[in-house]
Amino acid sequence: MSDSGIRLIAGLGNPGRQYEKTRHNVGFEIADELISSRGWDWQFEKKWKAEVARQGSDLIFVKPQTYMNLSGESVAKIAKFFKIEPAEVLVIFDDVDLPLGKLRFRKSGSAGGHNGVKSIIQCLGTDGFPRLKFGIGHSGGSKKMVGHVLGKFSPDEKNELEKNMARAVEGVNCALSRGLDEAMNLFNQREKKPKPKKKKAEEKSNPPESDSTGETPTEADSETPT
Repeated sequence: MSDSGIRLIAGLGNPGRQYEKTRHNVGFEIADELISSRGWDWQFEKKWKAEVARQGSDLIFVKPQTYMNLSGESVAKIAKFFKIEPAEVLVIFDDVDLPLGKLRFRKSGSAGGHNGVKSIIQCLGTDGFPRLKFGIGHSGGSKKMVGHVLGKFSPDEKNELEKNMARAVEGVNCALSRGLDEAMNLFNQREKKPKPKKKKAEEKSNPPESDSTGETPTEADSETPT
């Protein structure tokens, strides 16, 4: 078992070559990098409908091969087989509400409109499991959403993607070795928020303040790919 207590890491995505390198498959790609860096290999486990990589039962990586909206079936079966509690499961997935490449670790929470996470919540019977959200940016409208998440990254996005995927791998390894709280402190990126302008009356009575910018955290059954 890792020092953090995390025993199962699930990267979410869709199986099939047509979905490779799409925005919705970021979870798969991060899981691939985690496995590659360890020198491990994926093995398809028919009974779980998943690609699995592990050495013993202390730490298990999984990529469900069920299509996104049935991801919970594989995750729940593996968790039950190895007697893994929901709090010991870390789920990695894309998030349209975060800018491209932004990372956000959370200890629990709702599905936030993500069908893969929704399936895991349903199958585990709780939303009390850790997760890492990886920002893929927003399409600009609900009608364009499916095309956006199932589309591939543009050439301009790829440099930012690769840099932050490496950071995501670093963040997961930090969560495993030093705990989720430490990963949240180090890898949950904050965005600068402009200070509100003062009213004229206040400006007359108070001298201008020195330049500073505060930071606040941002929050962000058929087989189908979304």
